[in-house]
Amino acid sequence: MDWKSLQDLLSGVNKYSTAFGRIWLSVVFVFRVMVFVVAAERVWSDDQAHFDCNTRQPGCTNICYNYFFPISHVRLWALQLIFVTCPSFMVVLHVAYREERERKYRAKHGESAQLYDNTGRKHGGLWWTYLLSLFFKTAIELAFLYFLHLLYDSFELPRRVQCSLSPCPNMVDCYIAQPTEKTVFTYFMVGASAICVVLNLCEIFYLIAVRVLVLRHRGRVRTPSKKICPEKDCNGPYTS
Repeated sequence: MDWKSLQDLLSGVNKYSTAFGRIWLSVVFVFRVMVFVVAAERVWSDDQAHFDCNTRQPGCTNICYNYFFPISHVRLWALQLIFVTCPSFMVVLHVAYREERERKYRAKHGESAQLYDNTGRKHGGLWWTYLLSLFFKTAIELAFLYFLHLLYDSFELPRRVQCSLSPCPNMVDCYIAQPTEKTVFTYFMVGASAICVVLNLCEIFYLIAVRVLVLRHRGRVRTPSKKICPEKDCNGPYTS
């Protein structure tokens, strides 16, 4: 997988992100993608070859491995990273749509005409798109964490598992290669994913809080203040 191309595509999102969004993107590429590419893939590269059972019954080792590892950790993490970064493209596509509308508007009304003050400014529909992308990213992160825990009952990999599936002749013991190292990487990736969830929630609350403050400010500006003045100035000449 060409992670560099994905990074180049997501780098454009930084222009429209808040401070929390920029931190999120840094965590994704520094603590997740780089660790995944540099170390995690190598740790799991020979996982099935080093999964050993105390029997030479043909097919027993493969059946037991497929039972305890229905989906490889690295493939699941790769799928998670792809899915969790896809909602960010919603913002890029929305900005591209605005820029195209701006171009057509200027072509029709002249170069001095302006449809948007700033096509990348988060207001109106773009604000909702950005907020929805954060909800989608948070939901995807939580769904994958739950799915990983559901598949393996825990984030910790045991040293030995027992299997009695056919064609195994009886209850056999199988041993996972480098269980401690794999457990460390699993907790690291889960922790990085949890940090991303926290950053997404912080950004959601930040966007909503800023939006509420802006709406309150507009409401105060539009509501005329009560005029305080002497009676003879407000209601005409003073009469006794």
